Amino acid sequence: MDSGKVRELKEFIASCKSNPSLLHTPSLSFFKSYLLSLGARIPPQPKTEPVDDENYDDILEESDIEFDTTDVVRPDNDPPQKMGNPSAQVTEDQRDAAQLAKSKALDAVSQGKLDQALDLLTEAILLNPHSAILYATRASVFVMLKKPNAAIRDANTALKINPDSAKGYKTRGLSRAMLGLWTEALSDLHVASKIDYDEEIGMALKKVEPNAHKIEEHRRKCERLRKQKEQKRAQPKKQPKDEAQDKDTLSALKDGQVIGIHSVGELETKLSAASKTSRLAILYFTATWCGPCRYISPLYTSLAEKYQKVVFLKVDIDEAVDVAARWKVNSVPTFFFVKNGKEIDSVVGADKNTLERKIAQYSSPF
Repeated sequence: MDSGKVRELKEFIASCKSNPSLLHTPSLSFFKSYLLSLGARIPPQPKTEPVDDENYDDILEESDIEFDTTDVVRPDNDPPQKMGNPSAQVTEDQRDAAQLAKSKALDAVSQGKLDQALDLLTEAILLNPHSAILYATRASVFVMLKKPNAAIRDANTALKINPDSAKGYKTRGLSRAMLGLWTEALSDLHVASKIDYDEEIGMALKKVEPNAHKIEEHRRKCERLRKQKEQKRAQPKKQPKDEAQDKDTLSALKDGQVIGIHSVGELETKLSAASKTSRLAILYFTATWCGPCRYISPLYTSLAEKYQKVVFLKVDIDEAVDVAARWKVNSVPTFFFVKNGKEIDSVVGADKNTLERKIAQYSSPF
């Protein structure tokens, strides 16, 4: 092994010793799996503290996603390969010589002599720098050598010469997948499959699509959280005065109790308080001489105790004639259901089952 790579490996091992949690990094899952296959013991991943929603931007990164990184390689940082002169004039003899060099290169590939194939394809490119297929073919050899950056340079040149080069899109897609650029790889492979589908593209798509879909789902999640955060920030913060008023409003609603109403002004105050707190209000019209009212009133009181977040109001039509007239009460008992200041339903008569069913229905937040 190259001495430089050995030195890098030693530095990596030293980093893992000082910080074992590195082994839980998603991009190192292949190394973790290898260690486990040898019987190694991996320290458990340290628990993280709960994160404040306000700081979600700091943690929702793509590095947190579990990818299949089986075929991912380290980026190649070799000096750029030789490229042809795009403005050069190419003779017929040069085209023939380039084609011959390409044929020899393909023979070398079939024999596993990839470095020799690269030399021959470079020779062909220098002879005929206007051929997209020569660049795309050399890119495919770089893919075989696990040199994705070099392959991408050639694929980009091929696509610049011929924007419809299926091999250009294919080699660039395969190279981007090697670098873990899942979304970009998926885009290239989809284009390549539409131009000229083959089995290799199909196999690559099966590996790339799940990772690309994870990124897309992750980004949708981030977008939802960002919108929630913006909505939260857009809501005006309550001032101490507003909070005091809210407390007064809640105390005036008397949770779990039936509130007697004796005037139009008193009713409007209670209905306004119910609206401010987004509560359902029930307006019960009764009379002392009403037999069914005497039957339903104890149930109404027990329902107030059961549904403590509902505002239960009670009006005697003989005491508060103006209230009964405004609500056009023709018979008792009558129950009006009010939400956000608007009548949404009513029950006429002492039908206890319908009354409770509608209370349960309209008091639900959904």
